[in-house]
Formats: sequence, structure tokens, C-alpha cells
Amino acid sequence: MNKALDEALGRLAAAPPHPGLTTIEDGVFARVREEAAFAGQASQRLRAGVVAGLAALGLGIAAGSPVIASPSSEALSPFGPASPLAPSTLLAGDR
Repeated sequence: MNKALDEALGRLAAAPPHPGLTTIEDGVFARVREEAAFAGQASQRLRAGVVAGLAALGLGIAAGSPVIASPSSEALSPFGPASPLAPSTLLAGDR
């Protein structure tokens, strides 16, 4: 088994380098520069996140606040004698 491994490593060492191996360094450094530029914008992203969080909190407080209901002048009851929404009233129209 050691002999087969030694032969495989010998063939690998004798083979010419992969053509993409010469350009990989440029790609890695370009990605590092890109990540550094992205990290430089962290304060702007944090500021936008804080503003969005405060807006969501304000909307939540506004939506969850109690609403004072105004008393209606006429109570609607489906079984009452003077219901303006009764089918007979709606179908009869102005007679």
C-alpha cells in the first residue's frame, strides 16, 4: 500500500501545475479586498437596522394601543324590529 501511495505522489509531483493555479492568488486577494470594503460599510448597515427597528417598534406600539370606541347613535340588531339591515327592509326599498 505504501508503494502505491509513493507512486501516486511521484506522478503528482512530475505532472505540470494546473493552469488555474497561477490565477488563484489574484482571485483570493480580490475577494479579500471585496470583504474589506463590505466590512467598511458595517456602520451604515447598523444605522439602517436601528432605524428600521425603531420604526417597527413605533408601528407596533401604535397598533397595540387601545382604541376608544365612540358610541353609535343607532344599535344594529338582526332580530330587532327597526333594523335597517333586515332583508325585508333592504329588498322593499323606498315604498
